[in-house]
Amino acid sequence: MSLDGSLAIATSGLANINRQLAVVSQNVANAATPDYARQISTQTSVSAAGQGMGVQTGLVQRAIDQRLQADLFRQNGVVAGMQARQSALGAIDAVQGTPGQDNDLASLLGKVQDAFSTLANDPGNATQQAAVVGAAQSLTQQVNALSGAYTDGRNAAQAAIVADVGTLNGTLAQIGSLSDRVVQLRALGQNTADIENQRDAAVDKLSSVLDVRALAQPNGDMLVMTTSGLSLPTHSATPPFATSAATLGPGAYQPGGGVPAITLGGRDVTASLAGGTLGANITLRDTTLPTDQAELDEFAQTLSERFDQQGLKLFTDPTGAVPTRAGVPAQAGYIGYAASIGVNPAVAATPSLVRDGTQAVAGSPTGASAFTPNPAGGPAGFSGLIGRVLSYALGSQAQAGVAQPLPATSGLGPTGTLAAPYAPPATLEGLAGAVVAAQAQDSAAVTTALGDETAVQTALQGKFTAASGVSMDTEMSTMIQLQSSYAATAKLVSSVQTMWNQTLQMVQ
Repeated sequence: MSLDGSLAIATSGLANINRQLAVVSQNVANAATPDYARQISTQTSVSAAGQGMGVQTGLVQRAIDQRLQADLFRQNGVVAGMQARQSALGAIDAVQGTPGQDNDLASLLGKVQDAFSTLANDPGNATQQAAVVGAAQSLTQQVNALSGAYTDGRNAAQAAIVADVGTLNGTLAQIGSLSDRVVQLRALGQNTADIENQRDAAVDKLSSVLDVRALAQPNGDMLVMTTSGLSLPTHSATPPFATSAATLGPGAYQPGGGVPAITLGGRDVTASLAGGTLGANITLRDTTLPTDQAELDEFAQTLSERFDQQGLKLFTDPTGAVPTRAGVPAQAGYIGYAASIGVNPAVAATPSLVRDGTQAVAGSPTGASAFTPNPAGGPAGFSGLIGRVLSYALGSQAQAGVAQPLPATSGLGPTGTLAAPYAPPATLEGLAGAVVAAQAQDSAAVTTALGDETAVQTALQGKFTAASGVSMDTEMSTMIQLQSSYAATAKLVSSVQTMWNQTLQMVQ
């Protein structure tokens, strides 16, 4: 081989080593950068007529396990969604109270029962009559607070949905812009690894909002779709998704009931969006919290109804009326009643009515027996109503031998499509306990699941980092090898230079 050929080979080797050193430096500098995949400088041997002509440096490639990456992105979305649910349900837990601490529904209902039991010993005691009213007010205030927490939670979810849609649009546009650059650079034969890392970071961000699949195309572009098969535009001239802000009440529902749809190109795609924080907030807004509200409305209605049927309108709306069960769906007459239930203003003004009763009852073979209120000036020791409250309003029978109508647990909510996860209890105490237990169990289940899913996320992150992340030990070892190769190649160049000088001296 000629001296100039040897020099050309050595020079190409130095250029290749310099390029590899630059890649190693880039890896080391980004060792702690999220979503950065280790880069590798490719090289191919060059030959002509069977004779080696050096080395050619190729494009930088990323050492990435795409399957692990896809699994990690999906798991990131699962954890983000669980975190959103835990936060929302934790706020409900804070209002629910703690069983046995006299601040939950069942305990507060028990205080109403205790107050009536004490009043039974001295029906004419004005102080104890007022105590009954006070216990009833404490119960309704807790019902109101819970209803307010559900409404606040739904509105917080709605606000988060609006923000998530904005993030969705912005991130899709970012992915499209980065994909355009990848396509252009690949067409020019230039490196795209850094831009692809940026695009992966955008996909990671997107996967926390929505469960998506990202498919890289041979030309460098990327297709993004939901797991349900909905294609997400990344090259749209205008934001593809749209929704609007709204203040939701207990009667709002989706679709068509005052809850804004999420549209893609004008088409309602709300039902197709699942996973991530967006999917979690849609579920909270449209299913979880409306179900909680429906369960509480049923408790409020049943509470009011059972006292009313015995001759005491103790729990009513602000006008002193008890909502009826007439209408379709089942709760049509009392959607959101838990937000307004209170102690009947007439009873609050005249506490002796808890002894005397507020109205007569005609009696029915399938309901409560007949009742006549204690008239004005009647006996102070009148105990007929108190006995009916303790035996029947708070019991499992409307009268002796006649079972109470069971509360509704299906066909709930403004659309009649919601259902409680428990069998209908026969007593108010059982219903209060079931409502609290079901909602507390939902929150506890989410907390447990979040711990499990976070552990899976951590394991996947560890595997992905090991497969595609930067190992400082590996990079330092590679750098030492490159330095040795550089020194050897530089020595070869020096030797060729010496031989050139000797040749020139011989000619002279």
